[in-house]
Formats: sequence, structure tokens, C-alpha cells
Amino acid sequence: MIFNSYVFIFLFFPLCLFGYYALIYRKKKRAAQCFLLLMSFWFYGYFQVNYLLIMLFSIAVNYCFHRLLSKRPSGKLLFLAVAVNLGVLFYFKYFDFMIENINMLTGSSFALRHVLLPLGISFFTFQQIGFVVDTYRGEVKDCGLLPYALFVAFFPQLIAGPIVTQAEMLPQFSRMGDQKCDWEKFARGYALFVTGLFKKVILADTLGAGVSYGYSNIALLGRWDAVIVIFAYSLQLYFDFSGYCDMAGGIGRMLGLEIPANFNSPYKAVNIVDFWKRWHITLNRFFTSYVYIPLGGNRRGKGRMYLNFLIVFFLSGVWHGAGWNFIIWGMLHGVMYVLTRWYLDKKAFFWSGRPKKSCLSGHSLQYKVMTQMLVFASRIVLFLYVSIAWVYFRAADVSQANAMLLTALRGTVRKLSFDLADCFRLDELWYVLKICRLDGFSYSRYLLMFLMLAVGFALAVFGKNAAQSAERMKGRTVSALALSVIFVWCVLSFSRVSVFLYFNF
Repeated sequence: MIFNSYVFIFLFFPLCLFGYYALIYRKKKRAAQCFLLLMSFWFYGYFQVNYLLIMLFSIAVNYCFHRLLSKRPSGKLLFLAVAVNLGVLFYFKYFDFMIENINMLTGSSFALRHVLLPLGISFFTFQQIGFVVDTYRGEVKDCGLLPYALFVAFFPQLIAGPIVTQAEMLPQFSRMGDQKCDWEKFARGYALFVTGLFKKVILADTLGAGVSYGYSNIALLGRWDAVIVIFAYSLQLYFDFSGYCDMAGGIGRMLGLEIPANFNSPYKAVNIVDFWKRWHITLNRFFTSYVYIPLGGNRRGKGRMYLNFLIVFFLSGVWHGAGWNFIIWGMLHGVMYVLTRWYLDKKAFFWSGRPKKSCLSGHSLQYKVMTQMLVFASRIVLFLYVSIAWVYFRAADVSQANAMLLTALRGTVRKLSFDLADCFRLDELWYVLKICRLDGFSYSRYLLMFLMLAVGFALAVFGKNAAQSAERMKGRTVSALALSVIFVWCVLSFSRVSVFLYFNF
């Protein structure tokens, strides 16, 4: 089941809200937890029952490890727990990739198993690894099976994150039912959900149609067609993934729970270090807490610190997908991250983040203007670099990624593809052009394509993030009306939606 579907909007979530708050109103805390858990199982099992069985097995095994580690912390037992989790993840996600490489290197012909990849397995596996490590560290008090299962299976963040920690969610589950519905919080959650729905359904899916066409027809693209496809994917991925996380956060708030933010306007970053403080925040936090710091962090000298950064980004690439293209993507970020950290360590430059207004006070207008121009330029340079790296993230393999980049660099310079431009056509805006009698011009479809790209870029680079927008919308009649119009617009557009990109990871 996905958030942007009729069954979720008109059946699943209304039943979830009604049943949950009915139990909360009667002060049946444990029953409310059970109800949310069962609804989460329905949500996950809706995709395929086999997925649910795998997740239930994972919950049972990790809960046993938790009980054993809470009674007698053991490094060997912790190693076994982590190894089992990574072993399951490896089998479902990386086994065929390993066999392909063995066949390629040795000339053998081992058969691929074509193992079915359970949705969200990377997310709930990492979440449970974090939980058993926290148990070993003594950071988790004795946890019952019900709250633990709910911690893993809670449907808003189950499929594509954020990767939550036990310290964030278990106390909230324990307080469940202590207070009735907070309508102000509910309204903020609804605003956040609708904002995320708009980002996914209207922006990401429209951009995605052009991206899919481009990657399926690289041989037909000219140089500027390829540039547009690369640019569009950077926006599609951001609006798709952040839209999902916004919806997850909004659903959590409507249920009275706070799910941590996973994005903070990443395309406003001024360098790659700043970018990774804003993009997929919870994954970055996981690798910092459970990989970077245990490797020694920055405690063993600069050289070891830079090596630890490279290891983290290598693992990040592997985590995202079983393919050399993902490893290349991770290392492109890792190398730039190390170079940037090296430079920032040498030069206490303002590029470590956006300069605060207080830092600019007392300086001349010329200095302030130059500073802001440098900030803008650094954002553009970073966006271009990240967009190039995203090509390896999006492509089916390295050869396809190289073909797209070579087309963008050395492809034929010709008129933009009409077929590509037509993929970006949003029917609702096309009707507006018809009403204005502008649809007869030969460049009408190009106009819609550039409008979609310009709006997406402006929102991603200059606009307020979803949480800020949701805060502004609460309690205002005009905002409520705007949200209603956007919600209806999104629902009417469900027929052309696609699943979330991060479902593949």
C-alpha cells in the first residue's frame, strides 16, 4: 500500500484514525498499540504477504537478541546479532550481485537466484541493528514485544524511512493514550501530509515521466536533452523521497506522534558537507553513530578520519543498491566530502555553512553582496556536482550512466526533443494553455517543460521546506482552502502516479 493511493486515502487511514482515537478516548493504551500494529501489518502485507512473513521473522529474531543482550551484554552475541541482520539483508539484496561478479571474474556460470527483494528491508534492518547495538550499550531498558514490534513496523516510516531510533519512538509509544487528540498538532500534520503529497504526485511524478523517457531513449537524445533529463532527475528524486518523508511525518502528527525530519532543504547547501547535514539526515546519523564513531571517528588523526569518511560513503553506496553504479555514486560523494573537509580544516572559510546575518553586520554593502553572490554560486556548483553523481544513482548500470553523461558532454547539439518535452506535460496546465489559446504554438509543450523545471528548482533551492510551510498554513482560512484544493488536485491525479523511488532500496 502506498500513501498516494485511493485505498490508503479513503479506506485505510480513515479506519486507522477512527479506531486509534476511539481506543485512546477510552484510555485503552495497550489496545491502541495493538491496533496500530495490526494496521501496520495490513499496510505492509498489502504489497505481498511474503513480505510480511519476512518482517515478522526479522522482528522475532531481533527481539530474542534484545532479550539476551539486555540480560547479559556480550560482544560475541552482538556480533552474531549484527551478522544475522546483515546476512539476511545480503541474501535478499546482494546475493545475485555477488554471483554476477563471480561469473564475470572467473568465467563461471552460476545461476542467479532472482531473489525477491522485500520492500523497505534496508530501512527496518538498519533500524533493528541500531536497536540491538543500543541494547548492548545499555541505552535500552527492558522493552516488551508489543512496543518493539510497533517500533519496527509502524507504518508511516516502515517502507522508506526515516530510520528512527528507539530513543525517539519508544517513549512516545509509552505515553500513548495519556492525552486526547491535539487538534493543532493534527492540523499541522495534515498540512505536512498534503505538502508531501503535492511534492510526490504533482512534481515528482511529472518530472519522472520525462526522466524515464530520457533514460529509456538515450540514443535519441541531443546534448541539451540529456542535460534536461539529468537536471530533472535531481529534482524528481528530492521531491519523491522528501515528499514521502513529509507524508510520514504528517501521518505521525495526526496520530499524535513525532517522526524525525529527514530533510532540511538539501539543495540550499553550500558544499557537500553541508549537503549531508540536510539530505537523508537519519541515514547519515545512523552511519555516524554505528560506523564512523566505532571506527574511531576523528580521534586517531586526520588521515584515519578521512579514511573513515570514505568507508562510510562506500557503505552508503552499497546500502542504496546492489550495483557498481551505486558504489561509484557513494565514492563520488565520499571523495568530494574528504576534499571539502580537508579544505575547511585548512581554511576557516564561510563555506562551512550559510553565513548568518550577524556575521555580515558591520560590513559594507559591497561585501554583503559579494558574500551572497558567492553563496549562490557555491549552491549552483554543488547542485551541478550532485546532479552528475545522481546519474549513477538513477542509471540501471555504469554503462548507461556513462552513456547519459557522454551525451550531455559531447552529444549532438540540436533542437530539443518534442517527445521529451511532451513527457513533462501536466494535463491541468495544458488545459490552462488551451483556455488561453496558447496550445496552438509549436513551443507550447516546451513552455510547460521549462515551467515545471523552473518551479521545481525554485522550490528546492529557494523555497521554505515542508515543515516550515506546514507551520505557516495552520489555523488560517486561506491556508485551509489552499490545502483542500491541493489535496483534491492530488487525488484526481492518482491515476498517473508511480511508487516511491526509495521503495527500491
